[in-house]
Amino acid sequence: MGTINLVFKAISDPTRRKILKLMGRGDLTAGEIADHFSISKPSISHHLGILKQADLVQDDKRGQFIYYSLNSTVFQDLIRWFHDLLDVDGAEEGESRNEEKRKSDRDH
Repeated sequence: MGTINLVFKAISDPTRRKILKLMGRGDLTAGEIADHFSISKPSISHHLGILKQADLVQDDKRGQFIYYSLNSTVFQDLIRWFHDLLDVDGAEEGESRNEEKRKSDRDH
């Protein structure tokens, strides 16, 4: 995965988030993506470049066209990063300990 900072930079922009959402439906060319926006094709290319730099998007040349698709591996890595950040498995144990402490405090 690209650095986590590149991923967050890439998804911080609403246009890029919309591009990712569109690609969630399937592979698209830059022109097909541009049809959903009222910005120039060079601007779309710029956004696609940032998404590619963060490794969120892959491109594949098919004949005359380049198709862009989501790199699901990076999204899985990102979910795993959030999971680790929030310590989801450890949180359950921590919640149980906190709950026991509250009960103990009430009893005293």
